[in-house]
Amino acid sequence: MAQKIIWSPRAADDLEDICKYIERDSQRYSAVFAQRVFSAVELLAEFPETGRIVPEYDDFCLRERILGNYRIVYRMSENTVGIAAISHGSRLLHL
Repeated sequence: MAQKIIWSPRAADDLEDICKYIERDSQRYSAVFAQRVFSAVELLAEFPETGRIVPEYDDFCLRERILGNYRIVYRMSENTVGIAAISHGSRLLHL
C-alpha cells in the first residue's frame, strides 16, 4: 500500500534553494534536477525502506536516498513518508 508523502517546509525550501542555485547556470538542468527529486520521492511512497539508514543518526525510521551529490532525507512512519531535508552530500546533516 502506498504511503502518503509529506514535505516539511525545510525540505521544500532546500529543493527551491538548490534549484535556484543550479538555475544560475542552466534553467534546463534545474528543471531536470527537480524532476529527478520528485521521481525519487514518488518511489518512496511505494518502497519506503529502499533508502539506507542515515549513518549519523542510526535510527531505523530515518533514511536517505542518494541522488547524485544530494541526500534526500526522510522519516518513515506507519502511513507516511515525511521528507525532512535535501542536503548536498558534502555538508553536515543537521535535523
